Amino acid sequence: QLQASGGGLVQAGGSLRLSCAASGSIDSITFMGWYRQAPGKQREAVAFIVSGGTTNYADSVKGRFTISRDNAKNTMYLQMNSLKPEDTAAYYCNADIISGRRSTNYWGQGTQVTVSS
Repeated sequence: QLQASGGGLVQAGGSLRLSCAASGSIDSITFMGWYRQAPGKQREAVAFIVSGGTTNYADSVKGRFTISRDNAKNTMYLQMNSLKPEDTAAYYCNADIISGRRSTNYWGQGTQVTVSS
């Protein structure tokens, strides 16, 4: 239901854009978010966007990352600028998808982001 893409290897100071596409039977998506997990660390929230367009960011990425969504394409993006080595992690997308009268939470597979110093 969720397909994440766009990860890769980039030098510090560089940029990447992640995408997360939702597919299947979708009436609406009320929440979409990005999380990340570095080796040996717990998964942490990076940014999220709700259906009204409100966004929220972790303090560590404010001013560098921008989350957005294209409702027509059921796709969410994470523009990551000024990347730092500490941004290195597997990035996962998450969404609450409404189909019929049912809301289901989905996770996408991780996409690896590696920032070299």
